[in-house]
Amino acid sequence: MLQIEAVQTSAQMKRFIRVPARVQAGDPQFIAPLELERAEAFSPRHNPYFAHAKTQFWIATRDGRDVGRISAQIDELAPTYQQEQAGHFGLICGEDDAVVFASLFATAEAWLRERGCRKLLGPFNLSINEETGLLVSGFETPPMLLMGHDARYAGARIEALGYRKIRDLYAYIYDITQPVPPLLQRWVDRDQQRFTVRPMNMRRYRDDIEIITDIFNDAWSGNWGFVPYTPAEVDHLAKALKPLLDPQLVPIAELDGKPVGFGVTLPDLNEAIRGFNGKLLPFNWARLLWRLKVSGVSGGRVPLMGVRRSTATTLGSAVIPFLLVEAMRKRALERGFRQIEMSWILEDNKPMRKMIETVGGRIYKTYRLYEKPL
Repeated sequence: MLQIEAVQTSAQMKRFIRVPARVQAGDPQFIAPLELERAEAFSPRHNPYFAHAKTQFWIATRDGRDVGRISAQIDELAPTYQQEQAGHFGLICGEDDAVVFASLFATAEAWLRERGCRKLLGPFNLSINEETGLLVSGFETPPMLLMGHDARYAGARIEALGYRKIRDLYAYIYDITQPVPPLLQRWVDRDQQRFTVRPMNMRRYRDDIEIITDIFNDAWSGNWGFVPYTPAEVDHLAKALKPLLDPQLVPIAELDGKPVGFGVTLPDLNEAIRGFNGKLLPFNWARLLWRLKVSGVSGGRVPLMGVRRSTATTLGSAVIPFLLVEAMRKRALERGFRQIEMSWILEDNKPMRKMIETVGGRIYKTYRLYEKPL
């Protein structure tokens, strides 16, 4: 008999975190996230997201075995849709069983409906600024850092419950070993003197993190679903990213001495933790350090990039993203990277998509966001 448990204890949370590793154990492309990192991400004591969101987690069990999970969230900073209070679902994972998916969603829907929500969107794991969307194409390759990897059947199971697509998000892969198109290179060479592109200053780390966040909040404020980073989230982000950052992979573009754009490339941590089964102890921490610092990884991901809106509309500003990408590409090659994922990109963000495709990026994964009236 199927039962749905609300997660209330640390032991239940450990089970919740391990559900994907159990359900997707037979998928050769699945990479179990580090359990310590997931425990912090789902902890109100450690993740400042919980300061502006109500959240509940559930586990589906059958005959003493965990067979699925889901979360429901109400983010006070998230925009309303058609004047309706929208709740979010996330972290959905379950065995290929219609009853499992139906029971999990019914539970999350009831919880949100009781709290006044009239629409349900997702998946968000947990925020739109974290892992977003359900993988619907691109199952043949493993996910990169902070990107999800879902079972092939999950989309069909969700759609069978009355959910429909609201947006697709694209992940582009960029082979950085290929030369830059000559016309683009001439354009970059011609205009790069108008702008200064500098690496992140690790001696003024907090200052540069605040600059990056300010530009990001400004650049993306007009995008669908945008939720700004709060000061507490900025502080959390600064601490979390510092061990992974190479200042040369975080270029900041300046115009007349004022920061107007930035890009962030992170090494693909997923490549480094493959085979760990979510565990760092007792010896995987040493393997992780070796893979990141000595043997290296072959890829990275650009999770954050932006140009100030006031600058983006000025003459000649179109070159800024290309200057940032070229700065990251050169350093990534020096680090031994062969490819970079640029993600995620909204399907209707035509300017960003055109820029990525111009340098040689191609869509290789699609993530879908769903909605359903309650």
